[in-house]
Amino acid sequence: MNIRTRKLIGTIALLVLAIVWSLVAMAIAQAPVIAESKWLQIVYYVVAGLGWVLPAMPIVTWMSRPDRQ
Repeated sequence: MNIRTRKLIGTIALLVLAIVWSLVAMAIAQAPVIAESKWLQIVYYVVAGLGWVLPAMPIVTWMSRPDRQ
């Protein structure tokens, strides 16, 4: 698979990841336990906001791999 195809597939995968991650994060943020505590909200939003990076890293690494000769 050439790099252009990997970048296309990776871009679509990253968009799907971002959309699904944000929808799930919004659903979890509505939980009464999180909604009642300011400190828990701060921690949750930091973790939810930065947490998508970990699953995105392998996708980006795969996308940027050089073509095989």
